[in-house]
Amino acid sequence: MLNLDLLRREPDHVRVAARRRGIGAEFVDRILELDRERRAAITGVEALKAEKNVLTAQISRAADKKAAAAELRPQIAELDASIAAAGERLPVLEQQIDAELAEIPNILDGSVPDGSDEHANVLVRSWGEPPAFDFEPRPHWEIGERLGILDFERAARLSGARFTVLRGAGARLSRALVGFFLDRAARNGYVEIDPPVLVTRSTMWSTGQLTKFADQMYVVEGDAPDEALYLIPTAEVPLTALHRDEILSGDGLPLRYTAHTPCFRKEAGAAGRDTRGLIRQHQFEKVELVWLTMPERSFDDLETLVSNATGLYEQLGIAYRVMLLCAGDTGFNSAKTYDIEIWLPGANTYREASSCSNCTDFQARRTSIRLRRDATAKPEFVHTLNGSGGAIGRTLAAILENYQRADGGLTVPEVLRPFAGFSAIEPDGSTR
Repeated sequence: MLNLDLLRREPDHVRVAARRRGIGAEFVDRILELDRERRAAITGVEALKAEKNVLTAQISRAADKKAAAAELRPQIAELDASIAAAGERLPVLEQQIDAELAEIPNILDGSVPDGSDEHANVLVRSWGEPPAFDFEPRPHWEIGERLGILDFERAARLSGARFTVLRGAGARLSRALVGFFLDRAARNGYVEIDPPVLVTRSTMWSTGQLTKFADQMYVVEGDAPDEALYLIPTAEVPLTALHRDEILSGDGLPLRYTAHTPCFRKEAGAAGRDTRGLIRQHQFEKVELVWLTMPERSFDDLETLVSNATGLYEQLGIAYRVMLLCAGDTGFNSAKTYDIEIWLPGANTYREASSCSNCTDFQARRTSIRLRRDATAKPEFVHTLNGSGGAIGRTLAAILENYQRADGGLTVPEVLRPFAGFSAIEPDGSTR
C-alpha cells in the first residue's frame, strides 16, 4: 500500500510515478482532499471536546452545581451530538482513503526505464548460447506427446483446456526439477516452508493480490462471504504473509523462505495466448523464493535473488537473458522487476521462467510486517522481495526443447540425473 505520508509530502512525485505506469494521477487530489477532510474532522472533534471540558469544569467549580448543570446541560448535549456526528464521519473518511490507497500501485524505483509495454524492457545481460541442431527442433508439447510423457488430451477430458497430465518419466522429471530447485535454495540459505495453498481473502488482500487481480483467482466459497478461501496464484502469498502483524528483530534479517506449491490462475487476460503446451496453464508448479529484509539493502538483495535464480539455469545448461522491466510492464506490487527468460528452441524465442521483484515496503504496509533495529528503536516496515526459483512447467518445456535428440529421445541434464534416477528418455518412452 502506498505511504500516505509520501503522498502528502511529495504529491508531484506520486503523480509522475503514476503517469510512468500509464495510469491517471487524479487519485492524488482525491486522496489529499479526503485527508484534509479527515484532519479537519479530527481537529473539529478535539475543539468540541475542549469546549465541552470547559463547560464541565464550570459546573465543577460552581457554588450551585445543580443550577449550573441545569443551565449548561443543553449546551453540553448539543456538543455531545456534534462530537458523535463527527465521530461517525471519521471512519467513513478513513475507509475512503484506504480504499483509494489500496488501488494505487507501488512507486517505481528511479532505475526502472520508461516505456508502456514489454517492447521497452531493457536487456541487462545474457548467458549461454542457444543450441545448434542438425535437424528442425520440435516444440515441447510435440516431444512430450511422442515420448508419452505429456498427455494433454486426457487432461482436457478431466479438467478442460490448459491442464496437463504428466506420465511416467515426465512426472519423474518434473519431480526431479522440484528436488533440484529446493536443494539449491537450501544451499543458498533459504528455509523451506510447506504452506497452505488455500488462504483467506484478507491474506490475498494483504499481499496485494486483491482487488487488482480478482478476475485471475479461483475461489472456494464458504458458508459466509468472509469464509471464502482462495487457491494461491503463487507461494509468494503465504510466504510473504507468514509474519503478518509481527515486529521482527533487525538482527534476524534477512529472512529467506522457499516453498514448492501448486499455483492456480484463471489466465482471464490471456485468451488465445500460449494455448498449447506447458507455458500458460491454469494449474502449474513453482518453487518460490521470498525475502523479508532491511530497507537499506533491499535493492542489493534483489541482485542476489536474481543471481540465485539465474544460477539454476546455468547449472541446467539452458541459455537465458535477464530483462529489466519498463514502467508500463512492472507489476502492481513491485518497485523494480527483472524477468529471467530462458531459450526455447522449438519456439525460437526466449520465454519468462522467473520474475524477481523488490516490492519495497508496499506489501509490508498491507501485511503490517515491521522490524525493530534495537530495543529502543521505533518499529519500521520491512522490505519484501520475491522471485521464482524456478517455474517447473516452463523449465520442463525448456529441457524438452533444448535436450531433444534427432532420434526423438531426450538427454537429461547431468545435474538433474541424481534427482530423476535416469540419464535419458528413449524414443519409446523408456528410461536409462
